[in-house]
Parts: sequence; C-alpha cells; structure tokens
Amino acid sequence: MRPGLSFKENMQEARRTYPDASQCPVRGVLDQIASKWSVLILSALAERPYRFGELRRDIGDISQRMLTQTLRDLQADGLIERTVFPTTPPSVEYKLSPLGRSFLLPLSAMVDWAFEHFPAIDKARAEFRKEA
Repeated sequence: MRPGLSFKENMQEARRTYPDASQCPVRGVLDQIASKWSVLILSALAERPYRFGELRRDIGDISQRMLTQTLRDLQADGLIERTVFPTTPPSVEYKLSPLGRSFLLPLSAMVDWAFEHFPAIDKARAEFRKEA
C-alpha cells in the first residue's frame, strides 16, 4: 500500500496494475502468511527461537509433515531463519528473521481483531448452522 492512500485507493491501484488478479504479489504473500499454521508458528517464534520438536509440542495439533512444509515455506519467504548446529545428531533451531519481526505488528493487530470479534463471529456461525 502506498502511504497517503486509503485502503480503497490502494486496492483500486492494485487492480489497475495487476488486471490479472492471479499475478498480484499480494496474493502470493497473503497465501502464505495468512495460513493458520504460519500464524501459529510466527507467533511462537515471536517469543524466542525454537527447535523443531519444541514447536511441534507448542502448537500441538500440527502434523510433522505440515510443520516441516510450513517452516520451509516461511524460510523460503525470508520470514524465518534456520540454523543447524554441528552436534551429534545435528540440532536445528528456527527464529524470526528481521523481515519476520517486521510482520509482528500487523500480525498482532490481526490477532487482537480476532479476539475482539470472536464472540460476534461465533454467534454468526451458530445462527448460520441453525439455518442450514
């Protein structure tokens, strides 16, 4: 988004710049960082670096395969850093990169919004289920 433009103006500019919406870079970025697993991993790493097993235990309901894939995707996007320590067996640690740290403010705003509005969303879901 360009500073000084409203959300609507920025979205209109994005549509003009990328008439084929599938080519818009925002899609590719949001596809990764807006996933449930990415948000949970980035939130955990905001506290401190983690080893793989610690992350898996902290998140709880993530499969080993999904954790591995999400960590690779976050590393490929430059949001986390992976450090291998020369021990036997090798130990690996994940931490936020500077780019990942820069995402904590908008992520925090999104989490705050979710907590604030969850009761209304939960109520709407319950009403929807009654109607369905």
